[in-house]
Amino acid sequence: MAGFGLRPANSPERYRRSRTSVWGAGATALSVVGALAVTALPASAAAPPDPLARYHHQRLDWTSCVRGSGDAIGKELEQAGARCADVSVPLNYDDPGGRTITVAISRIRATDTAHRVGPLLLNGGGPGGQTLGDPPWVRKAMRDVGARYDVVGVDPRFVGRSTPLDCKWPTGSAFRGAGTDRAGFDRMAVFAEELARRCRAHEGAVLPYVSTRNTARDMDVVRAALGERRISYLGYSYGSYLGSVYATMFPGRVDRVVLDGVVDPGRYGPRLLRGTEPANRHALRNWAAWAAARDTTYGLGRTRHAVLATVGRVQAAVARTPVRLGDHRVDAHVLPLVVFNGLSQDNAPAFAAFAEAVRDLRRASDGHTVTPSPWLADTLTFLLTSSDSHYGSVQTAILCGDGAAPRDEEVYWRDVQRARARDALFGPVTHSVGPCAYWETPRERPTVIRDDLPALLVNATGDPRTTYRSAAAVRRAWPSSRLLTLRDADQHAVYGVFGSACVDGTVNAYLATGELPRRDVTCERSRSTS
Repeated sequence: MAGFGLRPANSPERYRRSRTSVWGAGATALSVVGALAVTALPASAAAPPDPLARYHHQRLDWTSCVRGSGDAIGKELEQAGARCADVSVPLNYDDPGGRTITVAISRIRATDTAHRVGPLLLNGGGPGGQTLGDPPWVRKAMRDVGARYDVVGVDPRFVGRSTPLDCKWPTGSAFRGAGTDRAGFDRMAVFAEELARRCRAHEGAVLPYVSTRNTARDMDVVRAALGERRISYLGYSYGSYLGSVYATMFPGRVDRVVLDGVVDPGRYGPRLLRGTEPANRHALRNWAAWAAARDTTYGLGRTRHAVLATVGRVQAAVARTPVRLGDHRVDAHVLPLVVFNGLSQDNAPAFAAFAEAVRDLRRASDGHTVTPSPWLADTLTFLLTSSDSHYGSVQTAILCGDGAAPRDEEVYWRDVQRARARDALFGPVTHSVGPCAYWETPRERPTVIRDDLPALLVNATGDPRTTYRSAAAVRRAWPSSRLLTLRDADQHAVYGVFGSACVDGTVNAYLATGELPRRDVTCERSRSTS
């Protein structure tokens, strides 16, 4: 989320720590540069000059990943034996001789060189999430098969240690609830338009080149710079969409593909959260049952219904008057985002952190002075300060650069009203107006994803970000794929994260052999992961 959640995920253990984010485009407007990378020529024809030769044949300078004494990610990479490098790529692939930017990568090299498969490129989602720090924990999840791969983390263009982008926002997220009435909706429209204006003012020169298609082109430059003919790929959440775009644009360059937390390309775009309300409501109910069983600890209610009623009372209270927690004020626009961010991980530590947050919110709404718990303080800092402006800026620039959004505010208002009638908590978030309504028209049309992509799709049935319905739709559209299902878990990102031996073993068998399961696989949730 990162992976279609709303918060950045910069820690290698981000999913276990419940740090999530939210959820590209392709073939119809493929540039000559992209096409030349994959088009076969008759044997008798002389190959034309490669316009990307300077990038494809660049020499990478592998150095320590540690940047200063406080660099925890760099130290973890170094302890795992990783090295880091910067890859030069063109800002504009239609002008490869023009301005260049850098894409930061890390690599843990294969140790079983006699059976080496090749590089496994990673993307942790977002869009906008860092992936450079992920090779250590992915390599661990791969067990013995990891020794046969170079595990490569890539911070996409403008993300993390790559060339940066920052619109100087007062928030880390463009997402907000639409509020309870037309006046609240209008405030959020002004807010969204101001975020778009700031991006034009601070990063207007590069915004046209922030897109999934260009990220896929960068991936192919990374492949070539590594000296590889093909790559394997593991992508989570939005990273599943990036993987499908790459495989469509460069079909001869992919080997084994795992897409975990599956985005339906047909539904991807600036309004990607629409349709997730039932899954989030389901996750909220399951968390409420967990909290009710621990009423002596959290005091939120002895039954699931009572806990949900507590959430409802907080929602009603902040709609009347914003409440203060520490240095922050929580209102009807922010509260749904706090709840949304608490519902992507199905494990006891994540449940406990969210329960503490709801307890703090209830006490604040009752008029008490409250110092927010660590998770809530972190979430409010992300939503209500400029500390993660760069994350929200990149996430929004990618979404807006990938596809056009409606320009008419009345479209959003009507959608919000209909969605509110179905779900008053989540509907005003998932259907609200955002900066893409005020963005420039994307330079390229969305990619029409190939329907013969042989990929292993992984999804939990209760995933509140990339819903199971999305994964099932992709499976139907790609007959050559297989769907690996984790039942009875409200979990976003499964492989190497949730702790399912069945899921991890199935993925690792595919990575080891390159052969997809003969049929779809279903894994039951075990008690050890409950």
